Amino acid sequence: MKIVILDGYTVNPGDLSWDQLKEFGELTVYDRTPPELVVPRIGDADVVMTNKCLLTKEVLSACPNVKWIGILATGFNNVDLGYTKEHGIPVTNIPAYSTNSVVQLTFSLLFEICNQVRIHSDAVHSGAWQSSEDFCFTRTPQMELWGKTFGIIGFGSIGISVAKVAEALGMKVLITSNHPDPSFESERITFTTQQDLFAQADVVSLHCPLTEQKRGFINSRSIGEMKDGVILLNTARGPLINEVDLAEALKSGKVAAAGLDVLSAEPPKDGNPLFGIPNCIITPHIAWNTKEARSRLIDTAVSNLAAFIEGKKQNCVNL
Repeated sequence: MKIVILDGYTVNPGDLSWDQLKEFGELTVYDRTPPELVVPRIGDADVVMTNKCLLTKEVLSACPNVKWIGILATGFNNVDLGYTKEHGIPVTNIPAYSTNSVVQLTFSLLFEICNQVRIHSDAVHSGAWQSSEDFCFTRTPQMELWGKTFGIIGFGSIGISVAKVAEALGMKVLITSNHPDPSFESERITFTTQQDLFAQADVVSLHCPLTEQKRGFINSRSIGEMKDGVILLNTARGPLINEVDLAEALKSGKVAAAGLDVLSAEPPKDGNPLFGIPNCIITPHIAWNTKEARSRLIDTAVSNLAAFIEGKKQNCVNL
């Protein structure tokens, strides 16, 4: 069996191992594959694994030996599921491997907005504390989260875990979801409508999938429904936000700050309207990228392939 990984670098830049896959056959790993090399690199491989490379109908029809596709991520919009279903090619993904890491970065963004740790550390290292007339100083206002309202859009595994952390911080938690679970409610956690959440939340955090209904749903209209000075967090998908509208809201102060791990285009294009806005923190889609999460991802990919070889379906998204 020939196994090809088209773009393994982001999952494993060298601190983990692909050796488990060698038990199943001949393994070839490419760090990155440009579009024009996808077909020749797949060649006559039986198994293809990819993180972001596009496996279109044209690509797959040119590689008729492919029997199984493993997506090294949760999302699967980079593979033509209609074609693979028609031709009986199982496509698997990696669900829920990064929940803990995404929750951690969600609050890292929020804590940075509230306390601006780096600014103060840099000030101390530059000598500002030694020259201070007082025993302490602040460069930015400090914000306490206790008693404030944390709004969560989405109720998957990440949204659930985010709610628990916000509750532990002493925040009131509001959740909006198409599938509310009243048994999850507590003294501090309740389900509500999106409109009510926008009206009450001091922090709005996005943890919902990208659907056509949700594309650009954070825009001038919905931001207008939010409290003045709201904090917006997005560790889900960039296109959930209309970036032009968010930029205007950040500049006007309607949105006090934003913490974003995702953008509408990744890597971003020159001229992104959010670039250069001081109250907008942007990280390069790293929430999933802890070593622990990537290790779980590889373990699940191996398990998915082992299940396929045994004639079983595991994490199959198309059959």
